[in-house]
Amino acid sequence: MKKILLQLDCDPFPSVFDVVTAYDAGVDVVLQYGNVTKDNVRDLVYGVMFTRGGEKLKSSAIFIGGSNVSKAEEILEVVKNTFFGNVRNSVMFDPSGCNTTSASAVAKMSKHVDVKGEKVVVLAGTGPVGQRAAALFALEGAQVVLTSRSMDRAKKAVDEIKRRFGFDITPAAAFDEDSTRRVLEGAVAALCTGAPGVTLIPEKIWKTNPTLKVLGDVNAVPPLGIECMKSSFDGENIEGKILFGSSGIGGLKMKVHRACVERLFERNDQVFDAEAIFDVAKELS
Repeated sequence: MKKILLQLDCDPFPSVFDVVTAYDAGVDVVLQYGNVTKDNVRDLVYGVMFTRGGEKLKSSAIFIGGSNVSKAEEILEVVKNTFFGNVRNSVMFDPSGCNTTSASAVAKMSKHVDVKGEKVVVLAGTGPVGQRAAALFALEGAQVVLTSRSMDRAKKAVDEIKRRFGFDITPAAAFDEDSTRRVLEGAVAALCTGAPGVTLIPEKIWKTNPTLKVLGDVNAVPPLGIECMKSSFDGENIEGKILFGSSGIGGLKMKVHRACVERLFERNDQVFDAEAIFDVAKELS
């Protein structure tokens, strides 16, 4: 029985990255569909639900991707609501790598410092990776602060986290050196999830902060989000602080992505969203 993965992508062209990763994870056939919406996805799901039954259902699975996370979330809800009883397939949700990237960053950082009850800052966290990273730190018991240059955008992001995950995250504005220094006061960890090529934490701020123990940066385009960070850093100790760059985080992200795809075919009733993917990241980190 071949392992078939139905790849549902809300972009016009389904992600090549995701299909290559699927084949590397041992999938036999990937059925790729682009321009998928909440209105046209149901019949595609019927195609994998009703062609195999019983134990054979686990040999078909679904991957939801694309660059628009909110549209992908709408697709996920329709997919889950299409299933009934045991007539279902396992699903992985990772548009733009938001879940695998955030889970890997938080798993690596929280392995080096106990964040429970501690202040953690996610800088420029209004995007999908930042929001999920903030939620996962909160899941670990941290007191999370999410920043944006705009307080309004930060508030909108924490409202979205509250809606999706149920956690209360503190919004903050960090738009210059003084505001960044203030928001990092008392924090044990800081993760930068901002736009490529934008420095968020100057060297003089993070090196002189007495409480910061671990820092991460998912940006791979120079200048990086943390000044003097290198993308290749994977737990380097710089003046008593542990640093993780985008490649260091990305190495785990790829392991997690492949592992989750492999596990889709173990049962037919799994949903790998942020929380389940985080469990895999902690296991593999």
